[in-house]
Amino acid sequence: MSNNLIEMDKRHFIHPTSSIQQQQKNGAKVIMEEGDGIYLKDITGKWYLDAVSSLWNVNIGHGREELAKAAAEQMKKMAFSSAFSTFSHEPAIRLAEKIASLTPEGLNAVFFTSGGSESNDSAVKLVRHYWKIQNRSERRKIISLKRGYHGVAAASTSVTGIPEFWGMAGHMMTDFIHVDTHYNSTTDQAIASLRQAIEESGPETVAAFFAEPIQGAGGVLIPPDDYFPRIRALCDDYGILFVADEVITGFGRTGKMFGIENWDVIPDVMTFAKGVTSGYFPLGGVVVSETIHNVFKEKSLGTLFHGFTYSGHPTGAAVALKNIEIMEQEQLVENSRLMGNRLLLGLKKVKESLEIVGDVRFVGLLGAVELVEEPVSNKRFAQDQHVTLKAIEALHERGVICRGVTYDNTDIICIAPPLIINQEQVDQLVEGVYEAILKVQQQLGIKR
Repeated sequence: MSNNLIEMDKRHFIHPTSSIQQQQKNGAKVIMEEGDGIYLKDITGKWYLDAVSSLWNVNIGHGREELAKAAAEQMKKMAFSSAFSTFSHEPAIRLAEKIASLTPEGLNAVFFTSGGSESNDSAVKLVRHYWKIQNRSERRKIISLKRGYHGVAAASTSVTGIPEFWGMAGHMMTDFIHVDTHYNSTTDQAIASLRQAIEESGPETVAAFFAEPIQGAGGVLIPPDDYFPRIRALCDDYGILFVADEVITGFGRTGKMFGIENWDVIPDVMTFAKGVTSGYFPLGGVVVSETIHNVFKEKSLGTLFHGFTYSGHPTGAAVALKNIEIMEQEQLVENSRLMGNRLLLGLKKVKESLEIVGDVRFVGLLGAVELVEEPVSNKRFAQDQHVTLKAIEALHERGVICRGVTYDNTDIICIAPPLIINQEQVDQLVEGVYEAILKVQQQLGIKR
């Protein structure tokens, strides 16, 4: 059975964000067949602790029958109906209202998509449309952060500040600028980089600034406390829209419903996906401020020629509503905060016990452990030592799934377990991380 699946996989399945040659040489690394809570089981019967919520998205955990029931009930009633040409249906209407009630003040109108890449692509088009209908078509440029990740559609690839994603098919679009992030930098330096880009571009040509509240795929990069308040002020000074990409940080991941709330900042536009359905159905969206929506209502004449077949999918909306209901009933946002604190304390003890652990950082249940050759000086390992690869493999052997980040010669283990994780499971995860890093440290010949 497993050999047949491996061969079929190699012959017919082109994997996303994977090495095609590695797949053809070794087959699928693992073939999963079952999920239960924070765990996944493969076809050999081995269980894994899913310490990155699969792709930062299974917030309420695997195997929730409530979501299967919500999807089935909606499918029986009406699986799909288009939202084009002002057609509508109750699930999308109620979900839009619910999301508006959860987002920061003033963010009240929702455009639905099928996922994060589409959400950020849509945000680019919507902010450009906002300026265009006000006779400010010159405001087209989008500024975002180096190491930022915003998706792989045409515009969202260009907003992404990780060059590896441009190389696959070449840079897709023009009028995208990437500035220094706050990682290994001061707020003053990061703000100066953004200000310089705005001035050199001409403020009158800049449409929006995009940023993740915490840069996820870039290595879980957490900003200084004063960073986003100063970003908000700078955008206001130049009349630039601020777009918060909440695809990873939204729906409880950081111990707040949305990540930007950790800094008491209100963006003009917010994108979301992943945790809105906990991965049980593809769904995303863009939330715009009342100010932007009012401009659309007044000046967006005729048809808005942008939309996806599955924008506002009724089954997806029904699943999202049930998912959010469960999050509220089980107080998972607060659990994210509490268990994130416990996880941070446990991993700081790991840092004290091992020689190659550098920065350990968390906000809620979104965090990272950075591996370095010398923690005091933050000296990094040589790339050819493949430290992250060794660590991720050692974790895999111990039944723990994490994600590694190696951009710009960094060695980062990303950790983001489902929000339902409990104290005992946090301790199990900490122990697995400790044992895996200890093995790598021993392989490198480093002794305490």
